[in-house]
Amino acid sequence: MTPPAGTATRVSVGGRELSLSNLDKVLYPQAGFTKGQVIGYYQAIAPALLPHLAGRPLTLKRYPNGVEGQFFYEKRCPSHRPPWMPTTPVWSDRNKAEVNYCVVDELAALVWVANTASLELHPSLSRAADIGRPTMVVFDLDPGAPATIVQCCSIGLRLRELLARMGLESFAKTSGSKGLQLYVPLNTPVGYEGVGGGTKGFALAVAQLFEKRFPGEVVSSMKKDLRPGKVLIDWSQNDEHKTTVSVYSLRAKARPTVSTPVTWDEVAAAAESGDAEVLVFEAGDVVERVTRLGDLFAPLNELEQTLPSFAST
Repeated sequence: MTPPAGTATRVSVGGRELSLSNLDKVLYPQAGFTKGQVIGYYQAIAPALLPHLAGRPLTLKRYPNGVEGQFFYEKRCPSHRPPWMPTTPVWSDRNKAEVNYCVVDELAALVWVANTASLELHPSLSRAADIGRPTMVVFDLDPGAPATIVQCCSIGLRLRELLARMGLESFAKTSGSKGLQLYVPLNTPVGYEGVGGGTKGFALAVAQLFEKRFPGEVVSSMKKDLRPGKVLIDWSQNDEHKTTVSVYSLRAKARPTVSTPVTWDEVAAAAESGDAEVLVFEAGDVVERVTRLGDLFAPLNELEQTLPSFAST
């Protein structure tokens, strides 16, 4: 029986006592998807998700009144967090002070975060222990209408080939919104900037190279008037002060879609079919996929690769 609105439910999660509230509150009105179902999804996907959040400063994107209401980003871990919730200080140039981020290393912490109506989870590309060292490079392929994820898949396949020629293996996931994202695991010493340009300079060089090779299809500039019908290769996410939506995170869309790992065969099939809907996955779909396929993004935490020099591009 669902408790009345406004009441709290005490639960034990991984040996931690939590108070969960408003479990019947609908956060996705078009889908009738409730806060209890959001928490249930994150509980179910936790074995695959937690390794990608562990040790990383986490920005929460909260929707207290659901996806059709106002939202806000919360970098500073809420003051009402449980006493056992770990935090990590990260210097903020904007605030001229350190900001204590939540670090979600265990199931109870993930459930607590979900209970705050943080539908989207945005971790750093670095671990807190070495905040200036990204563990990966990210290419966010964002389509400008009328382009869709289909065009992103076409560009993504070519980008994969280029990276492979540089000796880099890459992995794809849907953004859970409109686009496709390519991740290149590094897990070797590198900076965002510095000698050789770091991950940010590398991503920019690749984006500009693709814009030069495919001027009718790709843009590397953030200017919106250049983007219609093209795919923006957003290189700017490779920054110590920015975050990218986590793999397995829900998105605040009309339905509870998820940023989902996909195989390159699936990317190729979507590009060939021209059907943007084949790469749309909702919460239940993703739990089933992980049960069947495992965590396709597991190599992001394990595979060691070295960023090549710009001359290699």
